[in-house]
Amino acid sequence: MTQLECLPYGVGHADEGVSLLVRMGPYRILLDCGLRDVSPLSQQNSDLAHPADLVLCSHAHSDHARGLLALHQAFPNLPIYASEVTTQLLPLNWVGESVPQFCHALPWRSPVEFFDGLTAELFPAGHLPGAAVILLTYTPPPASTEEQRSYKLLYTGDFFLSNSRLVEGLRLEELRGLEPDVLIVEGSYGTARFPHRRQQENQLTERISRAIAEGRSVLLPLPTLGLGQELLMLLRSHHLFTGRDLNIWVDGTVAAGCDAYLDLLPHLPSAVQNFARHQPLFWDERVRPRVRHLLPEQRSQIAAPCIVLTDLTVDLNEFCQSEASWLVLFPQQSSQLEIESKEISSFLAADSGRVTVEFYLLAQHCDGPSTTQLIHNLRPQHVLFVHGSPTYLSDLTGLEELHNRYHLHSPSIGGLVELPIGETFLQPAPPDNSYEGELAELGTVVTITLPDAIMADPRWRTLADTGLIEARWQGEDLVLRGLHQRELLNLGNDRLPIWADGTLKDCCSNCRHCRGQRCWNPSSPLFNFKVTLDGYCPVFEPLILATEIETSDLEDESDR
Repeated sequence: MTQLECLPYGVGHADEGVSLLVRMGPYRILLDCGLRDVSPLSQQNSDLAHPADLVLCSHAHSDHARGLLALHQAFPNLPIYASEVTTQLLPLNWVGESVPQFCHALPWRSPVEFFDGLTAELFPAGHLPGAAVILLTYTPPPASTEEQRSYKLLYTGDFFLSNSRLVEGLRLEELRGLEPDVLIVEGSYGTARFPHRRQQENQLTERISRAIAEGRSVLLPLPTLGLGQELLMLLRSHHLFTGRDLNIWVDGTVAAGCDAYLDLLPHLPSAVQNFARHQPLFWDERVRPRVRHLLPEQRSQIAAPCIVLTDLTVDLNEFCQSEASWLVLFPQQSSQLEIESKEISSFLAADSGRVTVEFYLLAQHCDGPSTTQLIHNLRPQHVLFVHGSPTYLSDLTGLEELHNRYHLHSPSIGGLVELPIGETFLQPAPPDNSYEGELAELGTVVTITLPDAIMADPRWRTLADTGLIEARWQGEDLVLRGLHQRELLNLGNDRLPIWADGTLKDCCSNCRHCRGQRCWNPSSPLFNFKVTLDGYCPVFEPLILATEIETSDLEDESDR
């Protein structure tokens, strides 16, 4: 049997990056190199000339590519490959450094043979221009005594099934029924379920629009590539902003990323190319809203209200030198609900009365249902989950619909994963991520009692931050969501509970479909309209708020 195995050097937990060494027969293929320190690669293979036979990079985000330059400098003869667009975007990971052209371009949907019997083929993965799903195929030589068949391994990198503003989503029809022996797939969002991408965009633009109408400036700290360019295109083309007398300033490496996208225009979706035929894609001082470069010395001098897109690494206090009132919107991370508190605290220290911090979701990865959809369409034998917090990946490996059909793995750094094909393989028991509790109806309240074991999960801290939760029905299931302190502070006039005779009044303020003082219930005659807090419609659905979660040991509870 051909040897198939995977040795992870980085699996994308927290900020460690992704780097996976795959062995197929006699060949070693390194998938991505997002390591900050590449020394483990040379130490592990000190007896070999190179740590791998070749390197394939899925896309240009730093957590997948930042170690490639150091790897090339350590092993100049080690071949590195990626899609054509990725080769052009890679230098943005080392701004200010002299970067040689060390990465070779591969075509889309065309198998390339690197060694006898080993081929690679790239498919567009969505997520970011140039991002690729990599299909590796190894066919043993005819003289081999092994069964004459090909072995296939598919690596998704970061992928997204939905279309975004500047990237078309992964086309499932290109991969459906591929039946790879091994699938290495990202699990950034675990089993979470998110609204449609367009709905996320509308919620974000509505929030920004209200802040501007209130005379506040909006600050958006962003990574160099991907989200910043998506947001800029969204603000330029959304109906809430087209023609609006407003300045949008773009700062630092986010601006460099925009310039790089302009060189990639022929590779962007046709709708984007049509847009660019009539007006500039990004930089435009003629058409409103105006989009301009922001120089470092201008950060404390820009007139309010305005929108600023800047680097995540910039000292945000530089923008607080003026008297403007700021709404700071951080992107919600895949494995956490907030940026490191010290970063926010430092910024708020400038003037907490003028600065409000909030978080938004504009998904760049697939949620749980989309991830399982991909797996079911591919029908692999082995599935390896990487790129996500350990708890999120554990949620995926614990899904019964996957556990009953596939051999699931969630590898750790340095843990060799052997991938036997066509042999009897006992699936290990899935991790137990469920908790049994009790419900008690006590007059006008309902108490949910859960065992204290739930507090061992690191996500408990976020859920129980304020002791308040929001509950909503999802089919026959009741979904609980913790309310964060900052979220309660930012409710302000957006949702003011109105009480009547000790009970919540049936009004828009207390309806679960009211967000941003706008109705989002498609069944309502007020759908997509701005509503008053005391408004009402026949399809009102109450917001269940301030339900207490009590934790205790169930056996002790039953004894009492």
